[in-house]
Amino acid sequence: MIHLPGLYAIVDSAFFPSTRELTDFAHELVEGGCTLLQYRNKSGNARVILEQARELRRQSRARAPAPHVPKLIINDRADLCLAAEFDGVHIGQDDLSPESVRKIIGPGRWLGVSTHNPEQLREADLTSADYLALGPVFSTSSKEKPDPLVGLEGVRRARQLTGKPLVAIGGITRANAASVIEAGADSVAVISDLLREPRKSAEEFFRLLR
Repeated sequence: MIHLPGLYAIVDSAFFPSTRELTDFAHELVEGGCTLLQYRNKSGNARVILEQARELRRQSRARAPAPHVPKLIINDRADLCLAAEFDGVHIGQDDLSPESVRKIIGPGRWLGVSTHNPEQLREADLTSADYLALGPVFSTSSKEKPDPLVGLEGVRRARQLTGKPLVAIGGITRANAASVIEAGADSVAVISDLLREPRKSAEEFFRLLR
């Protein structure tokens, strides 16, 4: 079974006008202690996604020599996970099935699956996914059409339904992160609350999640 860090940082291209700003942000997160980053780009432009992903991988290797190179997860695209030499892929309910993705990426890379209710979580638990994500826990502005809130009670129930590592996502901040971990999550996925002063914010998250 894989081990997830307390903070699962998401690098969303929508917040960065340039690739340089995106990679600088990612570097600040790593400087703040992040060992796992998810690159998310919902534009649908495969060429841009691949270019940014490759640059993120290149910069992560150049700026953070082993053993401090972060594990990189790409959102949605199993094909680009391979092309960019990423460490794993995270898929949603509307993407390829977990087993289809596993056939593409092989057994060595990480596979995460988003779920939004107990039924989806149970189904994902039966797949070869390495970890499961559940959300949104709290209200979030990072999705145009968010699923219904699951709340802390949803996290508690999810913990009872799976033995796999559990990532909680949706509206998680430094103010509520500890309560999410206490409810049973192994890790919290964060976007917005890392955007300002990313290194300092990441460090504060890790202090809170000890």
